[in-house]
Amino acid sequence: MGGEHGAPAVTDLALRRELLAGYELDTDRSRLDLERVHRWLSTDAYWAMGRSMDVLRRAVEGSASFGVYAPDGAQVGFARLITDGATFGWLCDVYIDRAARGLGLGTALANAIVDAVEPMGLKRIMLVTADAHEVYATAGFVVAPNPEQLMARISPTA
Repeated sequence: MGGEHGAPAVTDLALRRELLAGYELDTDRSRLDLERVHRWLSTDAYWAMGRSMDVLRRAVEGSASFGVYAPDGAQVGFARLITDGATFGWLCDVYIDRAARGLGLGTALANAIVDAVEPMGLKRIMLVTADAHEVYATAGFVVAPNPEQLMARISPTA
């Protein structure tokens, strides 16, 4: 699917690169192990507990999705970026398998995503975290200035 003026759609962001120590980042959706991602998010991620596979599939379809793969090819991480490709991005569903934590993969993933979208010139990329501020700080994230200006609508049924 192409974007306006022949530019690739943001959901078609093509990126494959080494993160560190043989671990690889890849945006190829066909490589994602959605069963594994679903298990991670729906059972171990406080923000997505109970999320259905259908919701995950729709979310992946509408996002630039990033997989992190071990040297043996097994998926060990995941993240999504929702963006208009011009002004704003929302980084979400960032998850590193518990067995692969402590290797710097979360930090490398956040930095690689920021680097990948830098050419878009996004004014703001936002995210929510309860416990990983230091991971995102290395990629330039700060506590939102004027948080009292931020608002959210939380659906009671979703």
